[in-house]
Amino acid sequence: MVCVVVLALASAYGVLHQRRSGRVRVRGRDGGKRLGAAELGEGLGERATLVQFSSAFCAPCRATRRVLGEVAEMVPGVTHIEIDAEDRLELVRELDILKTPTVLVLDAEGRVVRRATGQPRKADVIAALGEAV
Repeated sequence: MVCVVVLALASAYGVLHQRRSGRVRVRGRDGGKRLGAAELGEGLGERATLVQFSSAFCAPCRATRRVLGEVAEMVPGVTHIEIDAEDRLELVRELDILKTPTVLVLDAEGRVVRRATGQPRKADVIAALGEAV
């Protein structure tokens, strides 16, 4: 009986985790934070910037890089910046990045307007950009 209950709880957690991964959402902790060229190592996009935190052995990071690159090419004035989380631990801690890939959507002034943890869908990224520009 105990095994059945543990299995049911683990399955419920797995389904919940899978549904939440990659969703682009607003987080209260991000309100008012600004990032600029000094923190990112590159200039901001004219209209918006997609900042991706990745790690070397992260398989979803490669797919996220492809999705964000395609979106940046499609939408004029949007830049995609990829940051190696292992090389920039101080920034990772400051922004409370707990998992890779994590994507931050910045507006033209560098304010964090949206965040996605996990691999986001292209449609969700485009919708988040609509709010940022």
